[in-house]
Amino acid sequence: MIREIDSKKIAEAVSKLAVEACTELPEDVLRALKAALKKESSSSGKEVLKQLLENARIAREEKLPICQDTGFAVVFVDLGADVSVRGATVEEAVNEGVRRGYSEGFLRKSIVASPFRRENTKDNTPADVIIDIVPGSEIRITFMAKGGGSENVSALRMFNPSADFSEISAFVVDEIANAGPNPCPPVIIGLGIGGTADKAMLLAKKALLREVGRASADKETAKKEKELLAAVNKTGVGPSGLGGNTTALAVHIETFPCHIASLPVALAVDCHAHRIKRAII
Repeated sequence: MIREIDSKKIAEAVSKLAVEACTELPEDVLRALKAALKKESSSSGKEVLKQLLENARIAREEKLPICQDTGFAVVFVDLGADVSVRGATVEEAVNEGVRRGYSEGFLRKSIVASPFRRENTKDNTPADVIIDIVPGSEIRITFMAKGGGSENVSALRMFNPSADFSEISAFVVDEIANAGPNPCPPVIIGLGIGGTADKAMLLAKKALLREVGRASADKETAKKEKELLAAVNKTGVGPSGLGGNTTALAVHIETFPCHIASLPVALAVDCHAHRIKRAII
């Protein structure tokens, strides 16, 4: 049986998620920051982590943005195959929700209509909408407010298929070390390995959606995540780039089959304001 859902429900959910994401740091991120504070060896690093936790508390209690950069709205929609959306398309409904949430929530509008002319759209649309058709009769929405500083650290490298993981690790460590304070560390690192160039980038972004610090279900991949996290934290970049052993809170790796002649590796980074909220309709 096909379940009909009014597109207004999608817009309403996205509007609420936009405000919540920008003002309420998720519990998994808070736990990771608190755990990092206990392990941080640098006095300046400890102070930064304390301030980040205090900032998150104030933002939640006062309903204020965690960061002045309220980000690009990246919205992942798992659309049930047994769902029929009426009234507007899913993408139109998502953009209406972003428009409403960022306007009514007094969130900064950061999107420009043309990469060349740079005129602000004044409502933070259009969103980056990724739709996956999945079994079932529900719509699952994951909203990510993606800041510009962390997005600018994104990278893609097409490795020789004979490359081993030490080369991939060196690529990631170099990118994070060279970025320094720009992505607002401590960061969360998403790595997409395999597929095509565009598939790898999507895998990397989706890797950021995993609960912070939850290891891959694949034991070999989980081991590589742990090794890479340790390597990144040895860079000494530290919280806010002021030094310390907490440059990253987590490394999440997602993989996909690839062509025999290719080994794409994509890097996606999110800042300490790792703003993700979810809803089911």
